[in-house]
Amino acid sequence: MSTGFYIIMAAQFFSALADNALLIAAIAILRDMHAPAAYEPLLKTCFTVSYVALAAFVGAFADSMPKWRVMFISNGIKILGCSLMFLDVHPMLAYAVVGLGAAAYSPAKYGILTEYLPHRLLVVANGWIEGLTVGAIILGVVLGGALIRPEIAHSLLSFDFPVIDTGVDSVAEMTLVIIGSLYFVAALFNLYVPDTGVDHKPLKKNPVYLFHEFNHCLKLLWRDKLGQISLAVTTLFWGAGATLQFIVLEWARMALNLDLSKASLLQGVVAVGVAIGAVLAARMITLKRSVRVIPLGIAMGIGVIGMIGVRDMWLAAPLLILVGVLSGFFVVPMNALLQHRGHILMGAGHSIAVQNFNENLSILIMTSVYSALLKAQLSIYWIIVMFGLFVGGAMWLVKRQHEANQRERDDVAHLDDATNH
Repeated sequence: MSTGFYIIMAAQFFSALADNALLIAAIAILRDMHAPAAYEPLLKTCFTVSYVALAAFVGAFADSMPKWRVMFISNGIKILGCSLMFLDVHPMLAYAVVGLGAAAYSPAKYGILTEYLPHRLLVVANGWIEGLTVGAIILGVVLGGALIRPEIAHSLLSFDFPVIDTGVDSVAEMTLVIIGSLYFVAALFNLYVPDTGVDHKPLKKNPVYLFHEFNHCLKLLWRDKLGQISLAVTTLFWGAGATLQFIVLEWARMALNLDLSKASLLQGVVAVGVAIGAVLAARMITLKRSVRVIPLGIAMGIGVIGMIGVRDMWLAAPLLILVGVLSGFFVVPMNALLQHRGHILMGAGHSIAVQNFNENLSILIMTSVYSALLKAQLSIYWIIVMFGLFVGGAMWLVKRQHEANQRERDDVAHLDDATNH
């Protein structure tokens, strides 16, 4: 891989690191406000609403100019959202602004890989980007948890610059300043992301045209035999993964008696497993063999149910790592396959926007359902069982659909052979 690829990875790492640290900081602010527990998963809902609402436009925006510029602008929007939280705007609204930046960032982040690299390196590149993103999740939640720990927070607050009055007087403000600095570092890396030289399409000003174009791309990818399978898998994975983040926090509080700072470490444990799975997939699975990993999604759903019998940390950590390994191993090849099919069918930015629309609609629905179940005061253990059965069952249905597609393709091939003879 060239230097330009590693610059892209560095920019992604720092941006994702800040996103995940900010989520923990926002949860802490909600708890300081004594907000209902059901508000916490709604943070993710607010973050992802822009992905769904603006899906028709962000892909076209990403394809209208060099990807580094899109990424730079997007990180600027994230800094604005972080600043709003610093200025005491409600965390859900401020995190929604950060989500707006993330929605614009994502098509550029993934789209530049298909522009910059040959398709034979896409699985490896996705292993890198998923591994680093997961590394950022691990460090982000650990950093966010560490910054709100009283002993660390008070040590940082006691530090003063000579002469300069920073105006930072609370744990929340100090945390947000550090996180905003991470977004700034990501924006600096964006300035050095290479221009791939790919021709860019002028951004159409008619929103109706953009909506129809997006709708056409959406139908195109869902009708493609390989595209629909990879899109179904990644859609389910990201919805389940976002919900699992909050399930782990509540489960750690109920089953292991951990506070937010320590429970956030368990989110990192899952992410360690995903990183391991992503690296293994990058080494072992080629693009042609990517669909063979689908059964691991069923195993992941079953593995999650095992959480209900765990009451000790020495059992919790290995189980969560296993769930993460299974997740990373099956999603990385599916992601690479989806990007490859999308790039062939419609172009990088548009295909990633379609992918983001489906995946984040899944996150919106699943986190909203989880919030409603919490509001209805359903036991976290029942929620875990329902969640695991849903994930395993949905992946089984995807597997059945892929097998049906394969039989249909074989039947057409035999018919063509018979006709030719």
